[in-house]
Amino acid sequence: MYWEKMTSAAIEGVERSTPVILNLAAIEQHGPHLPVDTDAVIGSHFLSKLDQDDPGAQLILPTVKVGCSAHHLDFNGTLSVPHRVMMDYVISILNSVCCAGFSNILLFNSHGGNQAIGQVILEEFGAAHPQCRIALVTWWTLARDALSEVSKTGQFGTGHACEFETSLMMAAGAVAPSIDLPAGEFFVKSHAWADGSMLHRSGGTLYRSMHSISGGSGVVGQPDAASVEQGHKITEEVVRRLKTVVNDLGQFAP
Repeated sequence: MYWEKMTSAAIEGVERSTPVILNLAAIEQHGPHLPVDTDAVIGSHFLSKLDQDDPGAQLILPTVKVGCSAHHLDFNGTLSVPHRVMMDYVISILNSVCCAGFSNILLFNSHGGNQAIGQVILEEFGAAHPQCRIALVTWWTLARDALSEVSKTGQFGTGHACEFETSLMMAAGAVAPSIDLPAGEFFVKSHAWADGSMLHRSGGTLYRSMHSISGGSGVVGQPDAASVEQGHKITEEVVRRLKTVVNDLGQFAP
């Protein structure tokens, strides 16, 4: 079920324990081969598959398309809002959901730059609304174990406009499987404790802009390892785990 496609009366009739999902995405550069709405398309792609399988199991809110992307502003096309603005805006949406009587909320993140503020939103809203349950998942961390088996690249093959994101855009029908792809692996190393990827966690965090990490390419990882078949495998693994999260949240009645 999609919130914005329903009448007020139809929303009133939805069971209040139904998990309400808000996708946190981004509008930012994704290398020379993917559009700037890639994170929003990928988040919507996963939620569309989830809805197709069981439309009544969750209520999907309109995507928050513009997120925290200041580290991409060296590249044209990027839109960004400050973390405090993102937090106030998202919490205002969640307050509206809570006011409507819903008690189970899932923040579904599809952009790395939203992870930190997403955790703050979770803690701020959760503490202020003890009658609700709120969870946060990022798609690649949710299915990291399975995706490690799916990946065809090395430690730094998955990051941004990479093997995974390019494959998912193919599977979503947003780009053609025959698209010209940047060749090779793109990643500028810094320190062993700070370097990581979607599938390989770092020991710590060092702030660097996307221009710095990508060597000016706008790509982190290996996009030429992508395929539409790979995209379908990733989709299957992420949606399978997302269903578990939704089911678990739905067990809590207000």
